[in-house]
Amino acid sequence: MNIASPSPCSSSSSFPSALRWLSPLPLPPSPSTSTTSSKPARPFSLRAQPTATDLSLPSDKKTNDDQTLLSLLRQKKTEQAWTLYSQSPHLPTPTCLSRLVAQLSYQATPQSVARARTIITRLRNERQLHRLDANSIGLLASASAKSGHTLYASSLIKSMLRSGYLPHVKAWSAVVSRLSTESPSESISLFDSVTRRVRRFADPSIVADSKSDTAAYNAVLNACANLGDKSKFLKLFDEMHEWGCEPDVLTYNVMIKLCARADRKDLLVVVLERIIERGIRFCMTTLHSLVAAYVGFDDLETAEKIVQAMREGRNDLCKILRDANLEDLKQAKEDDDYDDYDLEDEKEEDMEDLSKKKIDDVVFEKLLPNLIEPSSEPLLLPKVYAPNSRIYTTLMKGYMKAGRVTDTVRTLEAMRHQDDKASHPDHVTYTTVVSAFVKAGLMDRAREVLAEMTRIRVPANRITYNILLKGYCQQLQIDKAKELLREMADDAGIKPDVVSYNILIDGCILIDDSAGALVFFNKMREQGITPTKISYTTLMKAFALSGQPKLANKVFDEMLRDPRVKVDLVAWNMLRMKENRFYPNVATYGSLVNGIAVARKPGEALLLRKEIKERCEMKEEGENSYSNSPPPLKPDEGLLDSLADICLRAAFFKKALEIVACMEENGIPPNKTKYKKIYVEMHSRMFTSKHASQARQDRRIKKKRAAEAFKFWLGLPNSYYGSEWEYEPPQR
Repeated sequence: MNIASPSPCSSSSSFPSALRWLSPLPLPPSPSTSTTSSKPARPFSLRAQPTATDLSLPSDKKTNDDQTLLSLLRQKKTEQAWTLYSQSPHLPTPTCLSRLVAQLSYQATPQSVARARTIITRLRNERQLHRLDANSIGLLASASAKSGHTLYASSLIKSMLRSGYLPHVKAWSAVVSRLSTESPSESISLFDSVTRRVRRFADPSIVADSKSDTAAYNAVLNACANLGDKSKFLKLFDEMHEWGCEPDVLTYNVMIKLCARADRKDLLVVVLERIIERGIRFCMTTLHSLVAAYVGFDDLETAEKIVQAMREGRNDLCKILRDANLEDLKQAKEDDDYDDYDLEDEKEEDMEDLSKKKIDDVVFEKLLPNLIEPSSEPLLLPKVYAPNSRIYTTLMKGYMKAGRVTDTVRTLEAMRHQDDKASHPDHVTYTTVVSAFVKAGLMDRAREVLAEMTRIRVPANRITYNILLKGYCQQLQIDKAKELLREMADDAGIKPDVVSYNILIDGCILIDDSAGALVFFNKMREQGITPTKISYTTLMKAFALSGQPKLANKVFDEMLRDPRVKVDLVAWNMLRMKENRFYPNVATYGSLVNGIAVARKPGEALLLRKEIKERCEMKEEGENSYSNSPPPLKPDEGLLDSLADICLRAAFFKKALEIVACMEENGIPPNKTKYKKIYVEMHSRMFTSKHASQARQDRRIKKKRAAEAFKFWLGLPNSYYGSEWEYEPPQR
């Protein structure tokens, strides 16, 4: 492969300074230049039928247009340059095209990146991609990755490699970094592809700007940590020295994550001491990584000790963590002494754990030499660090996960009174508090926090509002969710996203409102928001629940036709499972119902209730049933009781009555005492509001009548209820 000099456009002094790192990139060989490689470079793109470019214009006209375009680009008038390009019937010169793609990518806005992609598409269709230099393509790949179009960015880098381009390390490592969290395996594969290509050059100076640097290694090591792949992590870590890269503090932060993935809490202090021992420049992100790791281990006690020591201005964190390890060892020994080790299966598990730990030790002893020869005394941090808002917020997330709402609020108050502004709560902190209240079902308190954010001018973001929307939907307060959606868009100026609408569609399912679910789905598409597979499958559930299987199938077929959506196997199974003649038994249904109860998704329970009811009725059909029908089902007490419990808690009173009637038909005595307690505790104040509008009262009539029917069955005071709510057994 021949390496050409940089293009004129990339060496221009008028280019933005942030683009100049791309200027030394090697360019692909010219189509007219002979190559010394025995294998010709393959085309940059997928094969496509070329579209003829208009070459009928006078050459003077083309020249004038190109000169005007280049002048606009040099003046950084990218918008005007784009307008001129889009109005011109002919392709500009390679210099103009490359510079236009580069400057659009540099702007890094959704519109500018989309425009750059249209240029790529046009050139690909006309088989003119050789007009672009590596600078522009690399910068577009980097901008695409940062804007969330990771797969497109990855395909650009791969195409560059196939075509003989060598992307700059800052371009390809940006894609590897993004992939490390979205698709770790793909991240590692792309890293290996680039480094293999770079290794082919005997003269390292030729590929100096493309070879891996520490940031690139940190990105791929993060992918290994996310996968928990310790062996690959060690291999890449050892390679760093070969490329002249030295591990920095971020490298060891990633190693903290690896220890957490490997369930080696005992090694966290070893990583911290290794950083200090090597004299690596310390930063707050390491302390945040430690707190996050202990929170992930559900060890809030040690996380609290770290934060408290930082508040007190102490630098002996290593001693605190060593002491915590000793406490864990002591507790583990006490547990071992208490356990009965005569059981063979426990012995086998112990041997497996011991073998796994030995393998881990081989890897970590190479990564952390101080694991073999630790210092006699705990090392001290180079200086004192006060906790910042990010560390406090991470601890608060641990409290939220553990259901410790009071501690979450106390931490917020402590942050408010800190002298250091870096420790004051930010929007992430307040959103964490909102999440804690929502999780505890305290929606009024959550709204108070939102109002406080507005008052002190800490703007809530889309995540904050989505959490509140989900809270209202889980409590079946769809009207409040709709009002919040309006406030979100009109008052806060935050456009709802696909997550917002998926939450609302799911909320409609909880109140058995398939029409409302369809309204939200259509509104989402009207606003140009692309549905996800969750959007489709949730809408399918809405139609299935309302007894409209044909509409559910139509939604599924539409999802199949949507090229942006990968068909979900769950959705496929929902509609196609019966075609394969696989039907759950009572035990399977029981497991599904228990999972639904834990996930707090009563809408799923209604789907199962309908199917179970149909199969119970099929028992009565006997020999008249079709050969492809599911086998009859005789439900047991546990299954029906769990279904009734879920429906009652979700205020599906009519469905609960139907299940109760089914229990009585099958000779199963319903637990009235239990159901009465649930009703009194959760629904006794339902329909008592004196401030509800007439329209809202009218919408409640059916649900209120169903509630009165259920109260009648329970023996609670109720108004007259008619026979239309009685469960109708199948016709004999």
